This record gives sequence, structure tokens and C-alpha cells, in this order.
Amino acid sequence: MSVAYISSLRSKDPRTQVGACIVDKNHRIISTGYNGMPNGCNDSEMPWESKQGLESKYLYVVHSEQNAILHAKSDLTGCTLYATLFPCNECSKSIIQSGISEIVYLSDKYKDMEQTIASRFILNMAGIKYRQLISDTKIEINLNNTRELSKQQILESSSRLLYDDDKYLELFYK
Repeated sequence: MSVAYISSLRSKDPRTQVGACIVDKNHRIISTGYNGMPNGCNDSEMPWESKQGLESKYLYVVHSEQNAILHAKSDLTGCTLYATLFPCNECSKSIIQSGISEIVYLSDKYKDMEQTIASRFILNMAGIKYRQLISDTKIEINLNNTRELSKQQILESSSRLLYDDDKYLELFYK
């Protein structure tokens, strides 16, 4: 979930930053995504407000789940999608069609909206498992001080976030 959260930080949406991370059955990252404008569209020239008509961001934004699915370079059958927000009905259709079998999400702040109710309906019908990640673990990432930390400090602080893989952590440390 930490990778999905970090991905959400790339979003330019001033109201809702959403991230997604797809992993295979061995918990290897297959793809990531965040909510943003389509490739080739200048973020600064696009509407980011929740207005009506052509000035609404909802007509243009590609959701994090869809971006993660579209950027995947391998088969997603049996994969798990981690998302910082429960997927809407449009994203759930893509999730079902891609073969993803489980969704783990953080927030469900739109649970009473029609799109979310419809999303749950089709996910249940398709047999896709979903669950909310409830955790009291605080994830703190201070990118300004990472160069001052020793490898041992990074190993100790990262062991819960990253799998205990010295090669990966060595690359992360560099």
C-alpha cells in the first residue's frame, strides 16, 4: 500500500490524489498509476475543478487504477490491486476485464455514492474480492534526509515497508 500512496503523490489534482499499485501472487510490483490527465495533455492547460460541463475534470482525468492497468506489461490474471481509494464503477469494469482477483483499498469516502454502490455490485457479481486495509501503522517518508541515514537505519525503518531483500534495499539506498 505504501507504493500506491507514493504513486498518489504524483497526481496534480488539488482535491483528491489517488494512487494504485498492482502486484502479482509473489507480491512483485507489476505496475503503478495515479489519477492524472491523459498522455500528451498539458496538466496546466486542463481543468482541475469539480465544475459542470467542459470545465469539469471528471471528463478528462484518467483514474489511478486505469493508469496502472494500462501501463502493465504483463498479464494481470490473479493479481492484487492496492488503491488509496475504493475504485469507481468505471475502474471496476477495467479491473474485472483485466483479470485482477483482489482489491485492497485504504479510503472508502465515497461509499454512499451511486458509482461506488454500482462498483460493489459488479465486483460481487464477478467474484472479485475486496477489503479495506485498516492499520495503525504510521508510514513516514522524509525524502530530505535519506542521504544522511546509514544503510542499517534504512534497513531497520524500511523492513516493514519493503520486503527484506538486500538487493532491492541496496538499489533503494543508492
